[in-house]
Amino acid sequence: MAITYLTQEGFDRLTAELEEKKTTGRKEAAAAIAEAREKGDLSENAEYDAAKDAQGMLEMKINELEKVLANARVLDESQLDNSEVRLLSNVTIRNKANGSEATYKLVSESEADLKSKRISASSPMGKGLLGKKVGEVAVVETPRGNLNFEIVEITIG
Repeated sequence: MAITYLTQEGFDRLTAELEEKKTTGRKEAAAAIAEAREKGDLSENAEYDAAKDAQGMLEMKINELEKVLANARVLDESQLDNSEVRLLSNVTIRNKANGSEATYKLVSESEADLKSKRISASSPMGKGLLGKKVGEVAVVETPRGNLNFEIVEITIG
């Protein structure tokens, strides 16, 4: 499995999520199965089947989180340079077509959240920005054609 680079915040969030799923999540799944089992014949019990499916999905998510965390490397933002766009860079870009500006932080896929302006480095936008320096133009391929963004500023933190 590939290495996942995370911020300390992202690592802590995933660790807490895993712990919650292993404790509370498993208890709730077991309780749902027990409750459904009390309702009679298991061969025709849709609630039992749904509870077992939910338990299977929970275990799959736990397994997935364990794999991500086992292969995670926490990056120290203070050790990064801002000469070019890299993982954990805050990059201010200007749309060449309309002049609008926006600032995004490039993060790993598991930390991406567009609402908080954190985009995945593996997304089309992230791929277009990686490795660019201030003043360069990043070309981002979209289904409707290429978009051009000028790199205005790169900061860390």
